[in-house]
Amino acid sequence: MRTSSPLKIVVNGAAGRMGQRITALVHADPDLVVFAAVDAFRGGEDAGEVAGIGPIGVQISAEFPEEQPDAVIDFSVPAGVLAAAAVCAARGIPLIAATTGLEPEEAATLTAIAEKTPLLWAPNMSVAVNLTMKLVREAARAVAGLADGVDVEIIERHHRFKEDSPSGTALRFGEIVAEEMGQTEHVHGRSGRPGQRPRNEIGYHALRTGDNVGEHTIVFGMMGETIDLHVRGHSRDSYAYGALAAAKFLAGKPPGNYTMNDVLGF
Repeated sequence: MRTSSPLKIVVNGAAGRMGQRITALVHADPDLVVFAAVDAFRGGEDAGEVAGIGPIGVQISAEFPEEQPDAVIDFSVPAGVLAAAAVCAARGIPLIAATTGLEPEEAATLTAIAEKTPLLWAPNMSVAVNLTMKLVREAARAVAGLADGVDVEIIERHHRFKEDSPSGTALRFGEIVAEEMGQTEHVHGRSGRPGQRPRNEIGYHALRTGDNVGEHTIVFGMMGETIDLHVRGHSRDSYAYGALAAAKFLAGKPPGNYTMNDVLGF
């Protein structure tokens, strides 16, 4: 449904790969407008030119605009999202954040702004990924009490440029499984002779290949059978469209910590 006037969106991390796609898709959406493009590492260029869609009259800058936007969409780096969070908390601007790789204290700083402004921080905003998270929770709950035990392994693939490992999405899948099944150990890869696999661990395996935009397989291994839940992104637009939907949902909401489940109605 078209809004009465387009929502004014600030793209934080506008020069990055995801920031460029957010810029392009916001510009193409009649309900949204690229109000400002912020990036600490690159400035002075037209955000549309950087995104490959031609000039849109918005220059990339290291500073947030003085005029109040309707929402900020962040795909940046830990320092970038924390800088955006400080601005959003001070000015009551809704923040949609997808940046991963934060240290625990950084994550606590980010989530604390929900007391002052609407926040949606999700490691992955893809509709398919969030539906798979729901399915993983249901599967974990269903097999949690099996007498022979269930071994859970999480395999993820991303492009060679990704800096954090495992992905934030893989870690979230692991958190969901542990919440339902009670595993206490999270093991990142294996080598040597670690011995027999203990029942209380979840294994993570990260692959970095070419330009893979992201795929995750959650394996539930049982005696005599296996369940694989697999989700694959074909382009970065799958994440970008989820972020745009989140911005439309969050604009005008009261302060609070929102999730993609709220946006998607799961």
